[in-house]
Amino acid sequence: MKPHLRASAVLAALTLTATLAACSSTDKGSSSSRIRIGLLLPENETARYEKFDKPLMEKRIALLTFGKGKVLYANAGGDAARQNVQVDMMIESKVDVLVVDPVDSKSIAGAVAKAKGAGIPVVAYDRLAEGPIDAYTSFYNETVGRVQGEALLTALGDKAKSGKIVMMHGAPTDPNAGQYKSGVHKILDGKVNIDREYDTADWNPENARTNMTTALSTLGKEKIVAVYSANDGMAGGVVTALKAAGYFPLPLITGQDAELRAVQRIVTGDQFMTVYKSYAREAEAAAELAVALAKDGHTGGITNDVISSPTTKRVPTIFIPSVPVTRDNIRETVVLDAFYTVEEICTDALKAACSQIDLTY
Repeated sequence: MKPHLRASAVLAALTLTATLAACSSTDKGSSSSRIRIGLLLPENETARYEKFDKPLMEKRIALLTFGKGKVLYANAGGDAARQNVQVDMMIESKVDVLVVDPVDSKSIAGAVAKAKGAGIPVVAYDRLAEGPIDAYTSFYNETVGRVQGEALLTALGDKAKSGKIVMMHGAPTDPNAGQYKSGVHKILDGKVNIDREYDTADWNPENARTNMTTALSTLGKEKIVAVYSANDGMAGGVVTALKAAGYFPLPLITGQDAELRAVQRIVTGDQFMTVYKSYAREAEAAAELAVALAKDGHTGGITNDVISSPTTKRVPTIFIPSVPVTRDNIRETVVLDAFYTVEEICTDALKAACSQIDLTY
């Protein structure tokens, strides 16, 4: 399915609230008050999970269940073993559906199987969990890497091969990281000089800073024209390392997640771009999948694609589109969607920089 067709399907899927909420009393969950959804998120280093995903999903589930559905929540804090224990707790709590964003997609497989054995459908959220999952929602992950690579290549122009590029990939335990990597390589390979690549444990900004410092000690700061960073948190670590080394002006630096600090770095020119992914649409999709599974035991017609993991074939999926954000379109993306207000972005320290790109209030 083409991206624009998928995007249309997503928008259609997300209009099904009334249909889901109006399911008859003959459905699996005959009373909305019986719906208990377990939500397991992977870590709290990245701002999105506590600030956006959790409250957005809770809000949508409340709407779909007339305020009677209950969300049981736990965050693994980046610990895969802890998340497996949290799955056991959700099983003991007899949730109707489990929504899980895995810390480690492989090690969660046994826990997913245990939940399924207890009659609990499992929705993989944002990252594709292994094991017998019933549904999945995420973004076009390889396309995210392509978007980052295309933006970088366009900005470099005829200087694309004039210097070195350092690549800061995400955690090797996260299947999304491999998909981002695949996408960006398909755009950049043969067109730029990639000199150093790092898989960054836990997506940790400090690990990214250390990796960047190591790269600088080998390459020298004058030779680096761009740094591909798979997400915004790591981009922050990269910026810290470059500034500590006295690098000015900074090379082009990519990111992903449209974190507030990243958008502010884009305003000041410290970061070149990020990728905006509508967490509202992703969370709403997960909520609708969970409620549909709780009521009927299947996802019905609300998915727009299928995906296969190493353990499970043709998983019903909702994919959400994503867009690049640079200094040129902050207002038309994250501000227009009420992701952030201009006031949040343009603090007193940034007002002059915001004025330069006509981001004022």
